[in-house]
Amino acid sequence: MKKIIEENHYKIKKIIKNFLGEYNEDLEQEIYIKTYLNLNKYKEQNKFSSWICAIAKNLCKDYLKSSKFLNSKKTVQDETMINLVQSNLNVEQELNYKERQKIILREVNRLPKKNKQAIILYEFEDYSYEEISNKLKIPIGTVKSRINSARKILSEKLKFLLQEEN
Repeated sequence: MKKIIEENHYKIKKIIKNFLGEYNEDLEQEIYIKTYLNLNKYKEQNKFSSWICAIAKNLCKDYLKSSKFLNSKKTVQDETMINLVQSNLNVEQELNYKERQKIILREVNRLPKKNKQAIILYEFEDYSYEEISNKLKIPIGTVKSRINSARKILSEKLKFLLQEEN
């Protein structure tokens, strides 16, 4: 089990951060426990790292739906607002940041389907080029090309956001 944790710690931690916006050690431990309890269900035709990442993603989704998370979210949001006021951060800046995130996600959703698939798998779901290639059943070069095209389209569509910062 120690080897499994050492080999997958970075990926699991990144998945948790992507889903929750922050690292959660308890959730990481839960992922390893569930992995251990289900080792007999692992089918060797798939990559082990893909299997454990799927477990991690599913547990993150379950956690986001849980009452524990929803109750902690209320407390965290209250604390965040208090911290914003106390630290004299501009609430408007925080709202602008969230609005920018919505704009970026909207533009990702407007990408051509093939580019959108590749960029979401790579940037948001933390798949490697090889894993995307296997999942979409396309050559790695095509994966790289689609991701590159998506980035070019997004940089063109979102360049106004960079201009707003300056």
